Amino acid sequence: MTEMIFIDDTELMDRLRAGDDLALKVIYKKYWSLLYNSAFNMLQDQQACEDIIQELFINLWNKREQIEIKASLKSYLFASVRYEVFRQVRHGSVREDIFENIQDRLQTPSEYGNIEHRELLSYVNSIVNNLSEKCKVVYKLSREEQLSHKEIATKLDISTKTVENHLNKALRQLRISLGLW
Repeated sequence: MTEMIFIDDTELMDRLRAGDDLALKVIYKKYWSLLYNSAFNMLQDQQACEDIIQELFINLWNKREQIEIKASLKSYLFASVRYEVFRQVRHGSVREDIFENIQDRLQTPSEYGNIEHRELLSYVNSIVNNLSEKCKVVYKLSREEQLSHKEIATKLDISTKTVENHLNKALRQLRISLGLW
């Protein structure tokens, strides 16, 4: 197996397509922790991330003859993880406490998942940009500038209750748009 670790991904995929289960083991060993960390940076749920990665490798084996990789194996694997994370977010498989701070985590750079983070952040931002103007401003002041409810109320000359209402409306819309309700 040690000699296979030094084989490039193209040859590993060729061997995998030919039914070489050792090639799958090498790919698994090479990419598992990177893929797990990428998923965990977004979901913060160990079991869900392990399940995603396990399912990815099962599908890689089961569909090995049909898989067409356009760029690289690494890109294909990371894209697969990203899409599964997005699917889980859309279908409400993400715990509520994880969802509450998803934007904060997405703005923190990750050594493994910059592309995944940017895409999910872009999706969340597009939802936020469709909020009413006042709701969007309140949400951004809260999440991007980390202002307190009182500071936002003072800055916008509205009551703290109005700030809370706008934030609740924004979070409700994000939950609905992401399929969490």
